[in-house]
Amino acid sequence: MPNIKSAKKRVLVTEKKTLENKMLRSKMRNAVRKFNDAIDTLKLEEAEKMLPALMSVIDDAASKGVIHKNTAANKKSRLSARLSGVKSGKIVIDIKKDNKTIAAEKAQAAREKAEAERAEALKKMQEKAAAKEAEKKAKEEAALAAKKEAKKAKKAKKDAE
Repeated sequence: MPNIKSAKKRVLVTEKKTLENKMLRSKMRNAVRKFNDAIDTLKLEEAEKMLPALMSVIDDAASKGVIHKNTAANKKSRLSARLSGVKSGKIVIDIKKDNKTIAAEKAQAAREKAEAERAEALKKMQEKAAAKEAEKKAKEEAALAAKKEAKKAKKAKKDAE
């Protein structure tokens, strides 16, 4: 901890400047993140509208000395090249999905799988019931045929007597 008055003041000023620099760096990173998210979700008109404001934020950070001017130029160049590449079709973007969307798709797939299993089980039950019904009808027809044969045999026996 400093003992001299000017050194104490320098510590306070440095803390204040550090906070300002963090704020500017955070503002820049958030702007870049929003821009990239707009491109990743293929909202190109929105990204195009954000580009001038993003360039301004990056220039502001460079003018305040938070980032070097060449770093600012590289960032601006990369971001505008990415936007123009996506618009022209040179860069293909896989649409990013957030965790909610992924979870919803998994839940939907699980529901569809369960529905398919239920439908399959119902189909098997119906096939078993149909087979039992057919078997029952076959037994009834066999019993009727046996009765008719017995009647014919009885009638033939009576006629023979």
